[in-house]
Amino acid sequence: MAADQTTGDDPPTATEVRVTVRHDGAETVLTTTPGRNLRNLLLDAGLSPYTRLTSRANCGGRGICATCGVRIREGAEPPSHWHDRLADRFGYPRLSCQVTVEDDLTVELPEKLVWGGRE
Repeated sequence: MAADQTTGDDPPTATEVRVTVRHDGAETVLTTTPGRNLRNLLLDAGLSPYTRLTSRANCGGRGICATCGVRIREGAEPPSHWHDRLADRFGYPRLSCQVTVEDDLTVELPEKLVWGGRE
């Protein structure tokens, strides 16, 4: 299922949630069904959480390389993956491959060389 990009003016339907993505000084609003993996949603919308290098050298969403980090600004469930819990605790980006979109969410794609730095 491809992500639908909206202008941000159209309300989501009862079976959809909004994911607002801040990237490169812009903001894109995506709509999706609850239960969707954030990493896959971003990739389908052409908004890669990876750098140029890590777009080819990553674990494919298994939660072990830490290269798909995003900053969750609003709406995410508390982290359940061990790496995500540590990243959240110490101010590092959370792994988009370990985030399930259940409700409206706001994320930021941080600038990074390989991994995102601390806030």
